[in-house]
Amino acid sequence: MSQFQEKTEITRIERLTPDVFRITLESSEIASRARPGQFVMVRTGDGKDPLLRRPFSISQTSSGKYFQILFKVIGRGTSMLAHCREGEYLSILGPLGSGFTFDCKADNCLVGGGMGIAPLLFLGKSMLRNCTLKPPTIVLGARNKEELAPLIKDFKELGLSVYPATDDGSLGTHGLVTDILKGLDLAPTCKMSVCGPTPMMTAVHLFCKKKEISCQVSMETAMACGMGACLGCIVPLAKGGYAHACSDGPVFDAKELLWQVR
Repeated sequence: MSQFQEKTEITRIERLTPDVFRITLESSEIASRARPGQFVMVRTGDGKDPLLRRPFSISQTSSGKYFQILFKVIGRGTSMLAHCREGEYLSILGPLGSGFTFDCKADNCLVGGGMGIAPLLFLGKSMLRNCTLKPPTIVLGARNKEELAPLIKDFKELGLSVYPATDDGSLGTHGLVTDILKGLDLAPTCKMSVCGPTPMMTAVHLFCKKKEISCQVSMETAMACGMGACLGCIVPLAKGGYAHACSDGPVFDAKELLWQVR
């Protein structure tokens, strides 16, 4: 897969909630080659502070020219991104990693939590474009309505039905995404695609394992280089040893990973 490192212009910045932002960037090289589940490494400052790039899933592309990233302000790097302005440039490396796979003959279910919802929008759009007979089922969770509602809107604008869940019950099911999954009539041939916090993905993996449903997960881990050189994003494998989330993933078959079950 081709990778590019270039200065990309910020063409739009949207503040979805007080601490959640979406940035649209222009790069025909990255946008035209990106696949759902891949990510980019972003340099958030001009100097050496912060020193390391930050990884962000590609949430969607358009016109083979633009791509978007979604992020929540949680530290210095993301705070600096939130203060960027349209017309400024960011140094981007990407697209990186392996993406999701999907079978148009299967029933597809996309399950996302928090900022892990971002790559599933890209995946959902790709499925709609290629799988005209079977639109995917969308299950999304977050802490509250404020965080989840703006993200649901993107899926509904595509004509997709969304099953929401919130921790505080302010939108949709009061509970977890697995509470919704238990109530759905999922076919044995269903293929689950998941991204979100590790506890959520662990719960979905266990649900799929019990139901004997195929499950692929996108691992959200800290990354320093994004290319497998620094060993900072390793994830344990069920067969023993480790894999790099950046270069071997971030998307894995859930059965290949060693999950910490409490």
